[in-house]
Amino acid sequence: MTQSPAKITAVLTAQPGKGADLRTLLVGMAPHCRAEPGNLRWDVWRDPKQTDCYVLDELYLNAGAVEAHRKTRHYQDYLARIPELADRTAWVLEAVEVE
Repeated sequence: MTQSPAKITAVLTAQPGKGADLRTLLVGMAPHCRAEPGNLRWDVWRDPKQTDCYVLDELYLNAGAVEAHRKTRHYQDYLARIPELADRTAWVLEAVEVE
């Protein structure tokens, strides 16, 4: 049985005065995350009306690839830095079969 892809969607709203630092962190994560073997997509989106609000759109081969991502140095650094930079809500999602 083939495992289905796993999607992560995270919404990050910068703390007051931390928007530029948050953007730098997120943009800097992209090449590291995209280079992971199980990564299929890793993008940063921003709300043009709320410029300190970002959405991470990530797609991984399967749940194992998500677990491998969470063990990387760059992800651990991100987790350590996020509390001072942003409020964060994240979902790990599974595909729903649609006929």
